[in-house]
Amino acid sequence: MTAQRVIGVDLGGTKILAGVIRRDGSVERHRETATRTESQAALLDGLEAAVREVLDEDVAAVGFGIPSRIEQASGRVERSVNIPLDAIDFRAQMVQRLGIRVGIANDASAATLAEFVSGAGRGAETIVMLTLGTGVGAGVVLDGRLYSGWAEFGHMVIEFDGEPCFGACNGRGHLEAYVSGSAATRAAQDTFGEAADAHRLVRLGREGDAQALAVLDAIGRRLGTGIESLVNAFNPEIVVIGGGFAAADELILGPARELVRERALTPANERVRIVRAELGTLAGMIGAGLVAFEAQS
Repeated sequence: MTAQRVIGVDLGGTKILAGVIRRDGSVERHRETATRTESQAALLDGLEAAVREVLDEDVAAVGFGIPSRIEQASGRVERSVNIPLDAIDFRAQMVQRLGIRVGIANDASAATLAEFVSGAGRGAETIVMLTLGTGVGAGVVLDGRLYSGWAEFGHMVIEFDGEPCFGACNGRGHLEAYVSGSAATRAAQDTFGEAADAHRLVRLGREGDAQALAVLDAIGRRLGTGIESLVNAFNPEIVVIGGGFAAADELILGPARELVRERALTPANERVRIVRAELGTLAGMIGAGLVAFEAQS
């Protein structure tokens, strides 16, 4: 009989969420532990311990959502963000440690799958998701299946030779440099001084401050520029916006929708819906669990 329970693990830079997930995306129980970042070995030990806290004999597989570029065919992690996990056969390591089937996905791709199955994208066949946090994560479900490639849409160029990208990326003019929470903080500081950040920018926007509204409108239109290209490429029914900076809500989504309606290809520009994510901080864990079901086959 097909198993109905797996474990999903969402690995972040500061915390690990591990929980028992059912096939419909519902969460039976979950635990949160701190991420051990002092070394790669310590991180792997911490992941194993997090799984064992919720593991029981009826669990069929484990899925991991990790902030990394992954080579799915081999299960190898190439590079990671904010965690010491690089150039490692991650899937093989965790199978050896846990003695159970293991699936892996980029954390934003895992969140995309969760929103597709039981969140804002349910009922659609093709969705794109962007997560606006410190950087910009992304994922896409095409014709009902999670795309297993990198989906690094945050590094899509929207302005030739524009702002430098964050972190270890050498690119310029990437979407991430204009619409992430980090970019919003930088824009807030340029406008209101060094003490300002993205949270203050959003608060001032909600209070009707004209300068804040102008900054948020510009961010929203940049977001719309990125979405326009994704709509033209994938023709999704829904584009889901998640992550901490998505809290700006209509202050950025309104301008993004307007630009997509004006500029994306017809009829996709009129058909696509741009909506907030629904599953919040549990999306990555739920999606990792859904990836684990695929690992059983």
